[in-house]
This record gives sequence, C-alpha cells and structure tokens, in this order.
Amino acid sequence: MDHFKLTQLIKQKSAEEGFQFCGVAKAEFLEKEAPKLEEWLNQDMHGEMAYMANHFDKRLDPRKLVDGAKSVISLLYNYYPEKDLNEDKEVKIAKYAFGKDYHHIIKPKLKTILQSISEQVGEVNARVFVDSAPVHERAWAAKAGLGWVGKNSLLLNKSMGSFFFLAEIIVDVELKYDGPIKDYCGTCTACMDACPTDAIPDPYVVDGSKCISYLTIELKNEIPNSFAGQMEGWAFGCDICQDVCPWNRFSKPHQEPDFKPHEKLGEMKSSDWSELTEELFREVFKGSAVKRTKYSGLKRNIDFLKKKPN
Repeated sequence: MDHFKLTQLIKQKSAEEGFQFCGVAKAEFLEKEAPKLEEWLNQDMHGEMAYMANHFDKRLDPRKLVDGAKSVISLLYNYYPEKDLNEDKEVKIAKYAFGKDYHHIIKPKLKTILQSISEQVGEVNARVFVDSAPVHERAWAAKAGLGWVGKNSLLLNKSMGSFFFLAEIIVDVELKYDGPIKDYCGTCTACMDACPTDAIPDPYVVDGSKCISYLTIELKNEIPNSFAGQMEGWAFGCDICQDVCPWNRFSKPHQEPDFKPHEKLGEMKSSDWSELTEELFREVFKGSAVKRTKYSGLKRNIDFLKKKPN
C-alpha cells in the first residue's frame, strides 16, 4: 500500500474511532521548539513539575522514543460538555474532568488504529501516547496542521476551539505528511487579560508555576498564600483561558458516553463541597481524572478557596 492510501486509511479509521481530526508530521528533531523549551525550564516556569525537565532530548525528538520513527500521527478527541456544570457555581472543576479519565478511554482507540496499520503493512515499531510520556504534543499537532498554538499555549482549532484531548501514534512507517496552518490569534489577548494569577506574562508563554491548573493538580505542597483570593472558585484545574477564547464559540458537545458526568456532580452545592466526605469523593469521582489529587488534595484546594488575601 502506498503512503497516500495508508494515510487515508489511518484518517478514516481515526474518524471511526471517534476522533474529530487526524494529521501526520514527519518524525524529526523539533528545532524551533528546543530553545523555547530550554528557556522556559531555565526560568523555572515548570514549578515542581520535575518531569518536564527530565528526558529533554526525548521530548524534542520522537526517534528517541521509538527506534526508526518516521511519522508522528496526531489526533484530537472532543470533550466539550453538553452542559457546563461550573456556571454560577462557587466551586468549579475543569470540564475535561467531568467524566471518566480520558487516558483509559482514548488509549484503546489508538491501539485499534495501530492494529489496522499492522494489518496493512505487517509488523511495525510503534507506540501510542495519551499525555503519558515526554511527547511535545501541541508542537506535533501544530506541525500536522490540526491547529496552531495559541497565546495561552494550547492548541486552537478553527472549527472546534480547544476543548479536546491530544493523542499520538509514533510509528516507523513513512506516510503522507500534512503541513502547519497559520496562527489565527491576531491581536486578541483575551486569555492573557482574563487570567487571574497572571500566568500568561507574554503571548505564547505560560508560567506553569502560577497557573491554577498547576496549583490545584500538580503542586503537592500547600498553595502559596499569595494566590489567596485569586482562584475564582477553581478546585481542580481551570478553564478560564479557554472559556474566554473567541474560537471556543465553535465548540460542540462531545458524543462520548464515558465523558458524561456522574449525576451527583451536577447537583453539588457549596455546602456539599465544603462538607465533602471521602465516601462521596470516591462515589462521584470514581474513574475520574480528579482522583489524581486524592481526597486530601481536593479538600486542600476547596479549603484554600475560602482564604482571604493578606
């Protein structure tokens, strides 16, 4: 099977598996991204996310992750909910965590696509990734033409905004490569202006150590008092820079049953959050990405929301 036909088959198979977009880039060293990543790390914008500094070379060269890699297949999977459970709520969690943990939903789909490649060309050397290894996801998705990296550092897609998961298949098979598209952020600074912790000091630069998502998920120590009064109700993750992005007016509700929230999550009131028991936590967030913080971490975040600035 020639490169073009195989690439078309992969894109067709990805659509059958529920992915909204699929693009392919040549597996090579990310020359433009290397100095940017190095500077970001040198400025300690990764906070306590030590894993961001680990495997620096692998993060920039997929051939160090998969021997003989020739292609990086990037895919988008929509998670935009039918109903925003955060509206008018004092305690909020990021939309991506409303339902079941996306890692477990998306990975089997990638393996199915990989299986279809093997059926066409025989045994291949490949790996599938869902935010699970040092892969520079947004850079690869942009190189594959799935969107552009916005000023909030997230991948933006003209027809569906940014409420989607990224996933990759790195494979030692040559395919028909797509090309990048232009940046459509223009002069807009909505994401920068809306961030309550000033985590986007410059366009296309996010200071991870100030990001509410980092503070409520990645940070294992106490949240610094300097952020008291700035969290705007976010107890797990944050969607502010996405909610204000004009491109997200094109977001459409997902069709993934596993991303539907637990019925009790939508009914949670302020008192339910402040009196959250470990039993209720386990029930509502069973199989959810929220379990990453554990009960103690989520309680820490909820309690911090009540802190007044000094």
